[in-house]
Amino acid sequence: MQFQTLKRAGLASALTFTLATTGCANMSDTDRRVGTGIGIGAVTGALVTGGDIGGAAVGSVLGGVGGWLYDREKKKRYYYDSRGRRVYER
Repeated sequence: MQFQTLKRAGLASALTFTLATTGCANMSDTDRRVGTGIGIGAVTGALVTGGDIGGAAVGSVLGGVGGWLYDREKKKRYYYDSRGRRVYER
């Protein structure tokens, strides 16, 4: 019985890893930052409220806003060199 549970957990984690690495390949920087904020916020909200759905929802909203604000702040520090490549922090 324990082997069956470990087998399912391994399969689920492998599938999650595959989707996470290939699913973000075509996303923009903004999409990735907001998505990461949503994920971290949802987990944090659920942990703080003891698994309450409302806490996870509020956490995901706050995390998404935080990710968007972080992205906006990062983009203020972009500049492009003479070859058109984006460079951070002057």
